[in-house]
Amino acid sequence: MSSNPIPQSSGGGGRGAGPSDGLFRKPRDPSMAPRHYRTPRSLPDVCPKEPTGEGRGLCDGPSVVADQHRWTVYNSKVNLPAALNDPRLTKRESDFFTKTWGLDFTETEVMPSFYLPNITREHFSSYLQETAQREKIHERCKNVCQSKDDLAVPTITNNHDKARAELDQVPKIFMKPEFVLNDPATFNAVLPWSHFSVAGGKNSRDVASSRLLQEKLSHYLDVVEVSIARQISLRSEAFFHAMSSQHELQDRLRETADSVAKLRARTSAIDRVMCRGPLRALRDALTRNNCAKLHNKLKLMAAVHQTQPTVQLLLSTSEFVGALELIATTKEVLQQELQGIHSFRHLGSQLCEMERLIDKMMVADFSTYAQSDLNRPFEEDIQVMEKVTEQPAASGKDRLQSLVFGLLRQRKLDFLDIYSDEMVRAAKNVVRQCVEKSVSQISEIDADTVKFHEQMRLMTFNQWFDLLLDIFEHFILFIKRIKATLGVIRNVVLEVLDSSQRSRIADVTPAADHSQEDEEESGAHHSGEAELAYLTHEGLFISDALNDAQARAQTRTDTCGSDSASATTESSSSREHNYNTTSSLPAGGAAALSEDVMPSDLELGRVANNVQELLYTASDVSHDRCVKVLMTRAKDGSLERLSSAEFVRLSRAVESFVQDTEAECVRRSVSLRGALQSQANRFVQRFHEERKTKLSLLLDNERWKQAEVPVEFQDLVDSIADGRISLPERKHTASEDRKPSEFLCVDGQKYAVVGTVLLLIRMFLEYCQCVNDIPSITTDILTRLTDLLKHFNSRCCQLVLGAGALQVVGLKTITTRNLALASRCLQLVVVFIPVIRAHFETRLQPKQYSILRHFDHITKDYNDHIAEISAKLVAIMDSMFEKALSKYEVKAPMPSACLRNVCKQMAKMHEAIHELLPEEQTQMLFLRINARFNLHLRRQLARLGVSNDGGPQNGLVMVDVAFYSENVQALRSLECLDLNMSEIWEQKR
Repeated sequence: MSSNPIPQSSGGGGRGAGPSDGLFRKPRDPSMAPRHYRTPRSLPDVCPKEPTGEGRGLCDGPSVVADQHRWTVYNSKVNLPAALNDPRLTKRESDFFTKTWGLDFTETEVMPSFYLPNITREHFSSYLQETAQREKIHERCKNVCQSKDDLAVPTITNNHDKARAELDQVPKIFMKPEFVLNDPATFNAVLPWSHFSVAGGKNSRDVASSRLLQEKLSHYLDVVEVSIARQISLRSEAFFHAMSSQHELQDRLRETADSVAKLRARTSAIDRVMCRGPLRALRDALTRNNCAKLHNKLKLMAAVHQTQPTVQLLLSTSEFVGALELIATTKEVLQQELQGIHSFRHLGSQLCEMERLIDKMMVADFSTYAQSDLNRPFEEDIQVMEKVTEQPAASGKDRLQSLVFGLLRQRKLDFLDIYSDEMVRAAKNVVRQCVEKSVSQISEIDADTVKFHEQMRLMTFNQWFDLLLDIFEHFILFIKRIKATLGVIRNVVLEVLDSSQRSRIADVTPAADHSQEDEEESGAHHSGEAELAYLTHEGLFISDALNDAQARAQTRTDTCGSDSASATTESSSSREHNYNTTSSLPAGGAAALSEDVMPSDLELGRVANNVQELLYTASDVSHDRCVKVLMTRAKDGSLERLSSAEFVRLSRAVESFVQDTEAECVRRSVSLRGALQSQANRFVQRFHEERKTKLSLLLDNERWKQAEVPVEFQDLVDSIADGRISLPERKHTASEDRKPSEFLCVDGQKYAVVGTVLLLIRMFLEYCQCVNDIPSITTDILTRLTDLLKHFNSRCCQLVLGAGALQVVGLKTITTRNLALASRCLQLVVVFIPVIRAHFETRLQPKQYSILRHFDHITKDYNDHIAEISAKLVAIMDSMFEKALSKYEVKAPMPSACLRNVCKQMAKMHEAIHELLPEEQTQMLFLRINARFNLHLRRQLARLGVSNDGGPQNGLVMVDVAFYSENVQALRSLECLDLNMSEIWEQKR
């Protein structure tokens, strides 16, 4: 046999047998193949690995040639990406591992092993250095010598090009996928009928054309068949290997099927002989256990069925905590053990509704308690309410503790907000009650026709001040009551917090571990009984406990009027029952229930802090209400018109109240102090404006004449010298019969003053007295006082130096006596400025000392003013000297009339000021005047050409100079004055 299944062609000429064979020799259907072509059915002769024992061999396999146009399973194709993509995924990021091992598989970064070294290129550096030379030689040889594969490439390439060239001879229409002879266009393209005669006859030309076309088509067929045969020969080994592997696979599958059948038979025998009996025994044991659990479930359901009546009974006795504990345990049993029971499908919602109802009842009771506690009469001395209105037999303190514990258990941590709101309303009622009480005692005010706020404004200051003191007293009692009530609430919160911490510590002790081991050893069949203990009441089932509770309630109703002690005992016993109920939980159940129900330690700590903050709020609310009372009175400016003594009384009362509240609440409230400070600032403003206006009026009416000093002003100055900077009390003594003096004595010096300065000194003391009485306004008073001093200085300058008194008062002229008197008054004020500064310095904080610099600026301004007045006096004499000496002539008779006039003016000047100014100032002033005289005389002598040459004119001048010197030194206190008359002569250069 030949190994090639495709027969070789013998040439195109041998295929044509004549015109009767038709034009085409290659039909599309294999059944229509020519007889001389043998279609191979199988390849037994070319498959050396084919088993020869089988009759059919590989006859059922596909034929590459015969079945090339029939679809078989071997034509199926699988797109690998489509197979790996899971259509259930919304995203297409999955890979092979996700599809194989599930959606939960995710690629994670594999941590490098700690036991394997980290290999880098440096580890191979020595090897690369050793082989580098040999690698270069190898690369050089590889480029010179070509391999066998490289030599075979041209041959293969040439054969491929040759086959390609042969295939290019075949028209492209035969290669198209849509090639069908049924299509007329395709048929006409393949068979060009235009080459044949149209006539029906057959001539020799038509025969030749048909033969030529037949040979051409045969040639095309041979080219294609040769190309196909070449491709098959190139891939024959792969085809043979695939077919041999298919035979081996079929044999192994057959063996596997036999093994599986035997295994199934053995497994069925083992199941029948060894498994069915034991499994039936296990099933019966499981059924028995299920029946036992069902029995326990039914008992548990019977107990749960009695929950609602018991809760209603507990609510009728206001045992909120016990009812809440029972509801919580029942809900837990429903969720864990009786979940899905159809008969209890509404019980959970009913219990939740009852729990919400209990919440509302507790909130309402707490609100009622807060109203009763905060609005009870202040005549009661007790600080915590003893009895509740709704339940006379219950203790108020125990009632409050029960309510707080229940609210904490329900996590109603905002109950303090309810108390805060009630506290604000109660504070308003305190003020209203006090006002109504005070108005009822005043017949001048009709409470029915006058509005509430107007009633306080119609009171006199004493009546309103008594009302304010009464409000202060009531608010102190109000804060004490709140402090006592909040103390009870805080103790409950701290007790719950302490018990929570102790239970947490107990959970980690060995006793807890031992109880957990006992629970594990008890077995699963005891779980129902342990859970049933959730719903027991003092060791009885709920049904029995209900009957017992009803009996006790009936007994309590019969004896409720005896005393409150029995009610207290029953309340405490009920709480003990609740604790016993909780303690009957399984091991770890009580701790878990407490942790789930009660607030956390952080929340409890926050509630405890809120209790303290509520006490601070009580202080702030009390202060705010007092501020309202203060502002109501001050709305029409009544407080601004108070006298200093009245405002001091108000300030001291407010400060005392603030200190009392700070002692109770340990908190400094600033609202009332701030309101008082605001009123104090307004009082200071009015106080200052009144005195500034008064000072302006006094200065505008001052005629700048020396005034007598009353005895009381001298005593006032003496008290200041003794260190008592305050207004003395008026005393009717014999000192009033003393006559007033001409001068004011201060530290041994006499000051001639005007009446305005005396009143200014009294104003100083009023400002200082205000600081003594109201220390909080020290800085404001200091600023106002400095403004007053500046105003006095500037106004004096305008009236005296600026000659404003000529228009204001109507003076004819500003005399030297007026100037000297003004200077002396300013000097007196400068004397008192250090005393005032020292007084204010003792009332200021060290950080406020910078404000004292205002006194330094004022002292400088006053001294500058005094110097200007002295300069004005010198200027007056200077102008007189200039006018008089400009007419001076050196001629007889001597002394001259000019010098006589000068001496006369000097005497008038001395007479005007020597009683007002001290000797030192008088001497200094006349020294300056004498210097001006010498200057003008020297200039006149120089103008006249008279020199100190001993001539006749010099003698005449010396006579006038001697006359001037005698007259000046004859004045009082100027006897020793050095006139230095030698300055009248110009010095020769």
